[in-house]
Amino acid sequence: MSAPSEIVETVEEDGRVRVVALRSTARTIDSAVILRGQTQAIRQVEVRAEVSATVISAPLRKGAQVKAGEILCQLDPGTRPSALAEAQARLIEAEARVPEARARLDEAHARLREAEINLNAAQRLSEDGYASDTRVASAEAGERTAIAAIATAQSGLQSTTAGIQSAAAAVAAAQKEIDRLSIHAPFDGLLESDTAELGSLMQPGSLCGTVIQLDTIKLVGFVPEAEVNRVEMGAMAGAELATGDRVQGRVTFVSRSADPNTRTFEVEIEVANPDLSIRDGQTADIVISADGAKAHKLPQSALTLNNDGRLGVRVVADDNLVGFVPVKLLRDESDGVWLSGLPEQADVIVVGQDFVTQGVAVTPTYKEAL
Repeated sequence: MSAPSEIVETVEEDGRVRVVALRSTARTIDSAVILRGQTQAIRQVEVRAEVSATVISAPLRKGAQVKAGEILCQLDPGTRPSALAEAQARLIEAEARVPEARARLDEAHARLREAEINLNAAQRLSEDGYASDTRVASAEAGERTAIAAIATAQSGLQSTTAGIQSAAAAVAAAQKEIDRLSIHAPFDGLLESDTAELGSLMQPGSLCGTVIQLDTIKLVGFVPEAEVNRVEMGAMAGAELATGDRVQGRVTFVSRSADPNTRTFEVEIEVANPDLSIRDGQTADIVISADGAKAHKLPQSALTLNNDGRLGVRVVADDNLVGFVPVKLLRDESDGVWLSGLPEQADVIVVGQDFVTQGVAVTPTYKEAL
């Protein structure tokens, strides 16, 4: 950031300092979002037991490839098949009661129709004086008895139906208990741990094995809140792993909630991994493509600080007076730095900037940027 000593001593007769300014025009640069992260399996599941039983299958060793639905642990059925058979027998018994209950209901309806006929006849004979009141009362009582019989028969049929439903539920529960004796792989993947050993006692929640899927893998990183809006869903991204391998993928997730401790947002990138060469947990330097930004490429020596300690450059403003413009460093390259914050066209002082301050009159000599 120093200038040649002759510039300090070169002052015009009118007190203006001679400086060299660079006529710079903003250009669009690829301002990728750079972050550090790691690889992560697209899926990982700890497969656990749901019932208590002893393992009766030989263990599968970690690293083995498994297919979706393949049995990882087979448990001893014990008395569960007998419980299922008993539940099925009760269901058959309950279903056998249905015809009898329906027959009783039909019989009750027939008696009601007979009672209604008798009552109607008794009432007509009574009106003509051919039947006593006692006969009419007896017919009315018979009708009420028939109605009560229908209610009893309907209740019996409902009870029989409820018994069938209860027996069917018991059969389903017993069958489900048997189904849980076979613990299956949830998807195609690799065993990250040995499955449970032959003869070991499993309790609900006991680990059978861990399955991970790596044919597609995720790159997971955390982007600062100042740059999160520059990361878009579907954006192309690349990464260099600790092994030196380079991979490419697309952004599939950008968190909407910041980590409360770091104030950063999680970003996930899916990468194809058909040969399983990328492992879970590898360190990755991630670069996510983002919209280009307008920036000026200037010599690093042009950077300076104002009285408040802010980083910026000094420019030749109107009437050849010195102005100070705060800038943001976007990229550092061997032949200069890329800066944002300057207008589209700027005359940046590149020699003598450390010997003038804002508002000082200068005599500039211009050179064009290459």
